[in-house]
Amino acid sequence: MHELPITQSIVRIVCDEAERNNLKKITEVRLKVGELSGLVPDCIQYYFDIISENTIAKGAVVKVEKIPLKMKCKSCGFTAKLDMFKENKCIKCGGNELTRVSGNELYIDSIDAE
Repeated sequence: MHELPITQSIVRIVCDEAERNNLKKITEVRLKVGELSGLVPDCIQYYFDIISENTIAKGAVVKVEKIPLKMKCKSCGFTAKLDMFKENKCIKCGGNELTRVSGNELYIDSIDAE
């Protein structure tokens, strides 16, 4: 359900940006969404269709690119997807201090418009 307020913000942002640039119709919105965000792309499109009904974004397709969860070993600097680390330990040095470097993103990557 947290897709609703996020999608409201997306529609507002893309419509404002389109108006600032004298665009007539938004046809596509591309998002980058981290694995940890918990957002469901189909829900975003569903809410986008409803919220954008009376805007220049009506009918636009929302494309979502998932950003994988990546971790970095503090000991040796090795960076990879979480599943590359065995039992939360670095496969290169055995270190167990890992920090997240991606996977929590949420941003509008680009807009296609006429």
